Amino acid sequence: MTTHIRNFCIIAHVDHGKSTLADRLLHLTGTVSDRDTTEQILDSMDLEREKGVTIKASAVRMNYVSKDGDAYELNLIDTPGHVDFSYEVSRALKACEGAVLVVDATQGIEAQTLANLYQALEADLVVIPVINKIDLPSAHPAEVAEDIASLLGVNADDVIRISAKDGLNVEQVLESVVARVPPPKDESDKPLRALVFDSHYDSYKGVIAYIRVIEGAIKPTDTLHMFATQADMKPVEIGIFAPVMTPVQSLTAGEVGYIATGLKTIHDCRVGDTMTLTAHPAAGPLPGYRHPKPMVFAGIYPVEADDYPELRESLDKLQLNDASLTFQPETSQALGFGFRAGFLGLFHMEIIQERIEREYLLDVLFTAPSVEYEVLMIGDQVITVDSPADLPADESQIVEIREPWMTIEIITPTDYYGPIMDLVTKRRGIYKSPRNIPRRIVFNSILKSRSPKSSWTSSMN
Repeated sequence: MTTHIRNFCIIAHVDHGKSTLADRLLHLTGTVSDRDTTEQILDSMDLEREKGVTIKASAVRMNYVSKDGDAYELNLIDTPGHVDFSYEVSRALKACEGAVLVVDATQGIEAQTLANLYQALEADLVVIPVINKIDLPSAHPAEVAEDIASLLGVNADDVIRISAKDGLNVEQVLESVVARVPPPKDESDKPLRALVFDSHYDSYKGVIAYIRVIEGAIKPTDTLHMFATQADMKPVEIGIFAPVMTPVQSLTAGEVGYIATGLKTIHDCRVGDTMTLTAHPAAGPLPGYRHPKPMVFAGIYPVEADDYPELRESLDKLQLNDASLTFQPETSQALGFGFRAGFLGLFHMEIIQERIEREYLLDVLFTAPSVEYEVLMIGDQVITVDSPADLPADESQIVEIREPWMTIEIITPTDYYGPIMDLVTKRRGIYKSPRNIPRRIVFNSILKSRSPKSSWTSSMN
């Protein structure tokens, strides 16, 4: 039965208190004892703790008894807030029915708040708005609540106001999740279909796939089949995150857990793929993810030429739990053999560089980052290049070279018009025209400028 299962995620702009709220929920439900506590419990990477940001999505199961006395299984997926890791958010949303939208009471609604909210709405998730940090002297929760109410079309009094740091009103979040997030459909009688929403590599157990079972059930004795890669495997172990990996005897429809596949190559288990049973396969896979498009490109070269095989292996393993990382071999006359890699942004590139150096103990050299250009050739042929070395040798065949441009809309108080126009101009931006938007309908205007779904209103009532 799935009636007492709730799958939800926490989405927010970076540094709005997402990880702190997740910590508090783990304490409230008794998932983590005070003796074992650390800050940012779900942020297991050293880089996440040092930089104060969530880089990898992580999952955890909590057992919660509501005020009515009913016991619930809550599967929480903590997601990153930084724009460079928005692909982690999109994957996590596929495994959920609800989302807790956290907004800082001192800073209000910000860019990634909106971006993550759009993704949640497009995935038809029930959104529970929460204002955090109401204990700070500079907090203005009433004003922020009005903005959120205007954005979502809800009553400002229904927006939950909490202090995750002090634990104020946090249990109200759990009660709202239980009351408002719908349970997953009970489809355990259908052929198995499980969605791989993340993964990491373990030296002993091979590829660890993070899964959400959509239909059917999995047992440790089952032989599993991957739709996209056509790989078959016998699980080494299946289990749940509590929050450490804990083996179980089965995972059924609606549950979130992991499968230690035993696979030794990343190419056999791709994020976004669907698992089914080899003996009784489902008719087809679940809808996959859109593959993230790299925006920044750079060369990665080992300082010591003999480290080239180790660099390839480290990039292979990083790509396993970072689906947005792309790379291919390239050669430089000055630097020797290396790889041309694609990243979602400069911060993403910085994280990859630090992970290579820390986790794999390699000294590497990154070339200056560049973007992808289009080259129009004679005869209307268009080729894309992300390195000057890839430009056609015969310049007489080139008609023009195009660089990427973005159409952006900046919403700001009038006091900042001048500095912002100056900043955009220095970045070779072309100023179009200003529009005056009354403060209270700014966010509604943004929302309506997207393609709204008729189900948005009903999913949030």
